[in-house]
Amino acid sequence: MLTFNKLGASLTSDREKIEFKYCKNKEYEVCNWIIPKESPQDFCRACQLNRTIPNLSVKKNLQHWQQLEVAKHRLIYQLQKIGLSLRSKMIDADGLCFDFITKDNEATVMTGHANGVITILLREADSTLREQARKEMQERYRTLIGHLRHEVGHYFWEQLISKNEDALRAFRNIFGNEKADYGDALQAYYKNGAPENWRDSYISKYAASHPWEDWAETWAHYLHIMDMVETAHFFGLEVNSKEISANMKIASSFDPYTLKDFETIISTCVPLSFAVNSINRAMGIPDVYPFVITPAVVNKMKFIHQLLLPERKL
Repeated sequence: MLTFNKLGASLTSDREKIEFKYCKNKEYEVCNWIIPKESPQDFCRACQLNRTIPNLSVKKNLQHWQQLEVAKHRLIYQLQKIGLSLRSKMIDADGLCFDFITKDNEATVMTGHANGVITILLREADSTLREQARKEMQERYRTLIGHLRHEVGHYFWEQLISKNEDALRAFRNIFGNEKADYGDALQAYYKNGAPENWRDSYISKYAASHPWEDWAETWAHYLHIMDMVETAHFFGLEVNSKEISANMKIASSFDPYTLKDFETIISTCVPLSFAVNSINRAMGIPDVYPFVITPAVVNKMKFIHQLLLPERKL
């Protein structure tokens, strides 16, 4: 049911007759989330994390921001589903915030993460420029949601790993020692590239550059997989390709966020991604998920899954 108050702001009420109001950013068509009518906040949990938005008097900036917000809201929904704390850095120094900016704001600014601030250049929302960058950097995959999941991974490394001695010890056993000089490691990567056998242990070439980047890349792909399986579950998708392999028959019959066993999740994801990739190939479109998940990468994702289980309070 949709109603309107005297000021013209749209309100909605649920079955319990509790009224809600739309996030203030609805006026820019970048958000359709709602908050309780009595809340002192004008913005939803996702939009409260915005520290910087682009100059909206520039038409293309609004269009690009709209695309960024679609991806960011999907990310925030997922992090909330996991149960992670999403404190705003504008309130808590250890919190999180987003800067969506143009290159003109500061000549040296780059897409990345620093001390809870996730910066995304607006140009990443330009599909032509993004594809150009993907080719120049020899990446197999470059998307807005991919950027956001990767960069937020750096933030949660600081929150979940660096402050927990047991988690840090386990991390080093699986990903390596993060104390290796980060600048030197990246310089060596851009000069020499990834080792020839990188596919055996890493989800991407870039993951081989340093343990921090291995974590962020693996974290991003963990979120990709969880979202893929949850979406398939929502639509009740099934894959029945027994003719190809006995392992290619699955039914997406569960919410992955309720499962403790990551093996079940990954065994569902593989045939699902194979089927969707095959459909894309039939239409002459690049694969949705052009990656091979090796046992070593699965082991890293298991570590992330187990680390996050207490957050979900299963």
